[in-house]
Amino acid sequence: MTSSKRDEAAGIPQPPAEPEGPLPNTVVVPADEDPVAAAGSELFGGPPGRRALLGTSWWIPARFLALVVIAVYLLGVVQKAPCYDGGWFHGATAQYTHACYSDIPHLYSGRGFDQGLHPYLDKLPSPSPDMQYLEYPVLTGLFMQVAAWLTTPDGTLEHREQWFWTVNAAMLLICVVIAVIAVSRTHRRRPWDALLFALAPCLALDATINWDLLAVALTAVAMAYWANSRAGWAGVFIGLATAAKLYPILLLGPLLVLCWRAGRWRAFGQALGGAVGAWLVVNLPIIIANRQGWATFYTFSQTRKEDFGSFWLILMQDRNQQLPTLNTWIGALLVACCLGVGWLALSAPRRPRFAQLAFLVVAAFILTNKVYSPQYVLWLIPLAALARPRWRDFLIWQACEALYFLGVWSYLAFIGDSKQHGIGQDWYHLAIVLHLVGTLYLCFMVVRDILQPERDPVRWDGSDDPSGGVLDHAPDVFVLGSARRLREESTYAQYAPDGEPDWLTPVPVSAGTETPERGDGPDRP
Repeated sequence: MTSSKRDEAAGIPQPPAEPEGPLPNTVVVPADEDPVAAAGSELFGGPPGRRALLGTSWWIPARFLALVVIAVYLLGVVQKAPCYDGGWFHGATAQYTHACYSDIPHLYSGRGFDQGLHPYLDKLPSPSPDMQYLEYPVLTGLFMQVAAWLTTPDGTLEHREQWFWTVNAAMLLICVVIAVIAVSRTHRRRPWDALLFALAPCLALDATINWDLLAVALTAVAMAYWANSRAGWAGVFIGLATAAKLYPILLLGPLLVLCWRAGRWRAFGQALGGAVGAWLVVNLPIIIANRQGWATFYTFSQTRKEDFGSFWLILMQDRNQQLPTLNTWIGALLVACCLGVGWLALSAPRRPRFAQLAFLVVAAFILTNKVYSPQYVLWLIPLAALARPRWRDFLIWQACEALYFLGVWSYLAFIGDSKQHGIGQDWYHLAIVLHLVGTLYLCFMVVRDILQPERDPVRWDGSDDPSGGVLDHAPDVFVLGSARRLREESTYAQYAPDGEPDWLTPVPVSAGTETPERGDGPDRP
């Protein structure tokens, strides 16, 4: 018998047991709850202690994370050095063998920016029947145009293309800093989950391939606004993000089903109105000026064949034939996946978190799409950090994506040079499968957390949905028939006398403190 049990048997009062999870209203330190983060922290002297009180001085989490993400981003810029010094311009496959390819310098001349042409108004220098104007959404086209205006008009074309890439890299650096700060402010008690985004290997590898970080930053800001119960502004930034890339529009689907389950129709209406209004403000001037130029992005996406990175490419290359109804199959699969996510949202024992459903619908779009460019992983990195903040699962997924990154460039080197330096078709198919399996693995872990909320890294301490805004601790008003039965069987039901789980009870926040108190310091991470 232990001493505590002997004291208890003798009637001696015992101190209360330490809770298994973090104390309510505290800032969560990954090293305290994540074994991989704890092991990694040993490289820097162990988990944070009293002398590492980031937040009590200039070193608030957002500033620290911004510096970390800048360092990682600059590592990615250095990785592109072999191409900057000539790989983009000389040699058939040098940009592939060095894995430093980027669309940005090539499109400077390929889309007429070197000639002063205007996106959507002037036809391309060498138009094709299915693409006569710039094939990017309007806000991305504006981003490219601003970079072209900032590019020096002097020097050789190669020099100007280098300068165009440099200007874009600087503008995208601003986007990545905005994104990491927004992610850190989305989960009010978990700012350090943004470190997953800041240190993601694929962020360094893929950041300057294309202009996707613009949409990623706008989407991250939208989620931060929603987390702070500012639904209208969240909608505005979803609309702006959709004007830069198509995928952010999918976030309205999770908001619809979650607000349906919680009866928060006003908030959803504000988000929807803000999204539609912002998208129209950006797109209407171009639609009026030249509708054909504006529609090029949508027509090109529709007529595009199966392409690199998709499982459709594996099917078509193995069968050595095209699928005439490819768009129909893709649409049907995506709709089926979204309906499945909607059913999960309405029938789960506990209402899923917004970030979880956002990750699942964007992942479904990526997995079913006819093309998977390496930089598309950037869409999922901030969502994964919010949906499943566990370093082990995150790094498994990132390893699969990094292998695909190397695989696609090696395959392009193989088919682009008679010397065939690289991997052949069968090995490239394996790289695609690794990408698919890694993404599906992370989806599985998120779905498991939804069905077993006690295993959710965010909810294991009794939290509800820190990034849910008006959904956080909101009672359910509509669930599918099986949801209540499953919810009553959940381990959470034992804490409520009337059968309703304790997550419906709001958690009090200390008055007058922006960052909740914890242990030996109010802002200890």
